[in-house]
Amino acid sequence: MTEEKALNQKDLTTGSPFKKIFIFSLPLMLSNLLQVLFNMSDVAVVGRFGSKEALGSVGSTTTYVILFTGILIGLGSGVNALIARFLGSKDEARVSRITHTGFLVCLIIGVLLVGLGSALVRPMLILLNTKPELLEDAVLYVYIVFAGLPALAIYNYGNGILSADGDTKRPLIFLASAGVINVALNLLFVIVCSLSVVGVALASIISQYISAILIIIALVRTKRPYQLKFQLLKIYKKEAKEILSLGLPAGMQNAIFSMANLFIQSGVNSFDTIMVEGNAAAANADSLVYDLMAAFYMAIASFIAQNYGAGKKNNILKCYFIGLFYSCLIGLVFGLLFVLLGRNFLSLFSSDKEVVEAGMKRLVVMGCSYFISSFMDATIAALRGLGKTLIPAILLILGSCVFRIIWVYTIFAHFKTIPSLYFLYPVSWILTAISVILYFIYVYRKTCIINPQLNMDNIQN
Repeated sequence: MTEEKALNQKDLTTGSPFKKIFIFSLPLMLSNLLQVLFNMSDVAVVGRFGSKEALGSVGSTTTYVILFTGILIGLGSGVNALIARFLGSKDEARVSRITHTGFLVCLIIGVLLVGLGSALVRPMLILLNTKPELLEDAVLYVYIVFAGLPALAIYNYGNGILSADGDTKRPLIFLASAGVINVALNLLFVIVCSLSVVGVALASIISQYISAILIIIALVRTKRPYQLKFQLLKIYKKEAKEILSLGLPAGMQNAIFSMANLFIQSGVNSFDTIMVEGNAAAANADSLVYDLMAAFYMAIASFIAQNYGAGKKNNILKCYFIGLFYSCLIGLVFGLLFVLLGRNFLSLFSSDKEVVEAGMKRLVVMGCSYFISSFMDATIAALRGLGKTLIPAILLILGSCVFRIIWVYTIFAHFKTIPSLYFLYPVSWILTAISVILYFIYVYRKTCIINPQLNMDNIQN
């Protein structure tokens, strides 16, 4: 492949967006799929070969862990949007400064989250009514897993940079390599060494550091404007502010979103251990579908950001609708598959028929609803590509966080049934989708119709 052809493939502003978005997203889908499968291997191995309460212990921490990892994912998405925008506007100096500032900013926040997350884990799990027999293993699992947060911060940072340039294949290769090691270590630590919860946690952080090292090597060796040079590492005030202004609202919306889900977990924990374990097993389906759909959200943000930076406003709406179509289709197809084949899927995590039936209560509701979330998340991704994260974060907090907490203490408190708890997901998605779509219409009209002259230095949230 010639250099000219390679650069053209990375240019997200030319060619057919319908084809390019799919090609761009396919490695991301495979990457996310592998990541979910590797995470599932943790749950499957510990559920099958660990201690009796191990599955419930690991499952009880899922929402809490996502609370902190969501912040790092948000920071990575902020770096992604900025790199894509300035690659589109051919501003190589800004790309370089964002690259070197972003490395330090993401690493520092990753380290800070280790201390904060470890300090809060026990009181938070107690507050969530975690079963006493599950608590100690759950706390230990979080302590170990959180040691990998700095590596996760760097991986998301590097993945955001490479994806902004249309390179989604190398992150897939890096993740696959680390994931294979993760699965092998799971089997070694849990089955051979009988480490149970500790074993899957150790396997996870080792694989995270491997993926982080691989992505750093790729950034150091590249000849693109975002080449990482350690001697140039410095926090530039302007670039740091831009990264934080885009990444932190996105990260905080993920975190606050997860905080609302902690209240849902508290509701789940009010049932017996069978229901807790069934919910933990079924939640793996959520991760699988969400992450497959998320590949198109990153595509939407990257494509819109590059076209925005290049001043090609006519492509913005086209990229949004194409990405929305793909993500909605994934939600529909995989949701129905989980409704039809859910018992076979759940049996991978537990051989207990009662646990499987408990998990199906979640799968039926969620499987019929996944596609609804695409209208919310695709629109938020489009707004991020346009440099807007603050207002979407506020709308998400109100529609999918505050509303969920109110639901738990009103609707669920009244009916006290597990379906009445799970139905809050589709209802909150609908409300939030309506609000962010209306805001997107406002931003698009103001940016691309009323004021079509795009000035990259005056983008405000």
